[in-house]
Amino acid sequence: MKQINWIRTISLLTGLYCLTVQAQVKKETFSDRAQKSLDVIYEKYGSTENKLLIEKYPFDENFKADYLNNNEQAAQQKKYAYLWPFSGSFSAVNALMELSADKTGQQKVLDQQVLVGLQAYRDDRRSPVGYASYINSAPASDRFYDDNIWLGIDFTDSYLQTKKADYLRHAKEIWDFVKSGEDDKLGGGIYWCEQKKESKNTCSNAPAAVFALKLFEATKQQHYLNEGRRLYEWTKAGLQDPDDKLYWDNIQLNGGIGKAKYSYNSGQMLQAAVLLYKLTKEKKYLIDAQQLAEACLSYFFQRREGIDFPVLKNSNVWFHAVMMRGYISLFEQTGDKRYMDIFAKNLEWAWHKMRDQDGLFDADWTLEKPKKSKWLLDQCAFVEMYARLAKFGY
Repeated sequence: MKQINWIRTISLLTGLYCLTVQAQVKKETFSDRAQKSLDVIYEKYGSTENKLLIEKYPFDENFKADYLNNNEQAAQQKKYAYLWPFSGSFSAVNALMELSADKTGQQKVLDQQVLVGLQAYRDDRRSPVGYASYINSAPASDRFYDDNIWLGIDFTDSYLQTKKADYLRHAKEIWDFVKSGEDDKLGGGIYWCEQKKESKNTCSNAPAAVFALKLFEATKQQHYLNEGRRLYEWTKAGLQDPDDKLYWDNIQLNGGIGKAKYSYNSGQMLQAAVLLYKLTKEKKYLIDAQQLAEACLSYFFQRREGIDFPVLKNSNVWFHAVMMRGYISLFEQTGDKRYMDIFAKNLEWAWHKMRDQDGLFDADWTLEKPKKSKWLLDQCAFVEMYARLAKFGY
């Protein structure tokens, strides 16, 4: 009898241990992963001298930014990140701030870390005021309208969460800069770069529509809604591929079309369409969004042998994070979690298979060509994606 009781005791203890282990595993939510990843960013990319971040870890003194369209500027040695990758930290912290009813902790990071660093890029020497692609202590650098739009969206999101007037003031200042990038050539549309007005890009017009619509949500001023609708319609008319409904990259002043297709471009038109439906209740915008959601799923994901979900294709990870914003907006209007579940499975895959010993993510979803050097913006994109999905219980 004693032996039987002892066996039962061992069995009970083993069962309790297993339940405890399972509970510990379940405790690691996407919210936990987002915060852990943000902590790693500040540990590895942070500067002890200021609130700026480096662009590559380990630091790469031979790094040349291939996204500037300015070979001379790209060739210059840069100690810190350019504005675009730095701005990813703004989006990441914003996404984490959305998770908690008490936003004090993340708002402190925003105010005392992100926005202090961001001030180094604010250029008030040229008019209108805007944010330059590199810090003010260096020679003057190009100013990109899309770089500024991403910041404007983030400032507006920060205001919508906290109602802190200073965030809205910064957003409106950026809107003035963005508007200075539009003229009547090609019937309207915002250029990509202030110093090289050669093309009007989806990446400067689709998010500008989103920015305007969010400003309308923040202010209830009708002209922002009108601007958002107009920019959406201009982009759809000139840059949508009629065959698959996805969006091309740009239209040049001579009418030529740059036909590359990137997930953030279509993703921002998806989000703009959903916001227009939300704000106007016009069903045509919801139909646009639903068609585009399916088109993005078909084009930017792929089926792979041995994996039971569509895997994101290799591309800029942040582009995918921005595309996910559109899918989240669609879910908030329709309640259909199908696309969200696909992203969640991709992020589960990434957490277990794409991180290195430092906790940094590789950008290769195939796992075939991992790189030692990790880009800041990729890391910020993963934080944003985990945090945005965590809001919905993942």
